[in-house]
Amino acid sequence: MAMTVHLDVVSAEDKIFSGLVETIQITGSEGELGIHPGHAPLITALNPGMVRLVKQHGEEEIIYIAGGMLEVQPNTVTVLADTAVRAEDLDEQSALEAKRSAEEHIANGGADFDYAEAAAQLAEALAQIRLIQKMRK
Repeated sequence: MAMTVHLDVVSAEDKIFSGLVETIQITGSEGELGIHPGHAPLITALNPGMVRLVKQHGEEEIIYIAGGMLEVQPNTVTVLADTAVRAEDLDEQSALEAKRSAEEHIANGGADFDYAEAAAQLAEALAQIRLIQKMRK
């Protein structure tokens, strides 16, 4: 039987996942992270992207997150996401529209334009699109 660690993926709206997993792949602020049972304690910011988890008996699940925080403790891993959505529930048309809108705002910024907010919206839309395309393969 494979070693496991307890994972909770939560957002302000909902608890998306809670259970035992064999591995977790997630996008941290400094790059891709692979978390396995026995991983050293860690706290880090998360970038928009995916949480790829392999459940206790080998079943894979992918969740989109729009940033947040990751905490790794000896027996528990917690993902506190700004937004979390199961990958199969993502809407490609909405993501493409959000990308177009963010790009338009960046190109036509006015006096009260908030570049950081537009860049964050663009990063979230691009992460959703990449994840949707990955799921198709």
